[in-house]
Amino acid sequence: MRIENSFIPVRGVGEATERTLWRRGITHWDEFDGSAVGETTARRIESFIDEATARLDAGDSRFFHDAFPSGERWRLYENFRDDACFFDIETTGLSHDRDDVTTASFHRGGETTTLVRGDDLAAETVREALCDAPLIVSFNGKRFDVPFLERSFDVEIDNPHLDLMYPCKKLGLTGGLKRVERDVGIERDRPDLSGRDAVRLWREYERGDDAALDALVSYNRDDAANLRTLMDRVADSLHEETFGVVESA
Repeated sequence: MRIENSFIPVRGVGEATERTLWRRGITHWDEFDGSAVGETTARRIESFIDEATARLDAGDSRFFHDAFPSGERWRLYENFRDDACFFDIETTGLSHDRDDVTTASFHRGGETTTLVRGDDLAAETVREALCDAPLIVSFNGKRFDVPFLERSFDVEIDNPHLDLMYPCKKLGLTGGLKRVERDVGIERDRPDLSGRDAVRLWREYERGDDAALDALVSYNRDDAANLRTLMDRVADSLHEETFGVVESA
């Protein structure tokens, strides 16, 4: 589902009105002629389409992130997927104030970059990884990864952000990332590792075990890269659930 299929950002247009438009064959901005809604709503939709078309041509993901209801921001994904940045961190614990980020992985354009504490993990490299991404994608990143990175490196992360945990819940997929991956059939090379193991591996690396760091980096890279696969599947499922009322008609 693409942004251009959506009318729900318009003031006064809820799910029911949007679905009415779709059922009447108005499934894209280009097809809107004002006949299926009242005069005031039609003017609002036409005004939105005019501005939104220009914003989309300019690649202004922030405009759409702010315009869409929070529960519908997954609809931005199809338009910005090719340049989206999927990211995940590992830490020494759960406290933003007391614990440290050990590794941070960023998957973008089919490539994964992993930054390591004491090597190349720093404010500058975090900013560089995220600075121009039109959309960043995480799992529970709004509550965990972003606050950790911001406090640890004194950076501000304000990219349009799609936290996959919430779209997953819309589909009844609950629990942590590993459980959700299993539920949708995503396999891992190291399926037995967990967040607790990530802490243990870092401690082992600090004691001189380089193989432990290799395992930790591999685990973190899988976290980031698998977010792309999971987001693809979630977006497809939500498309079918949301837009299926039209396609099955």
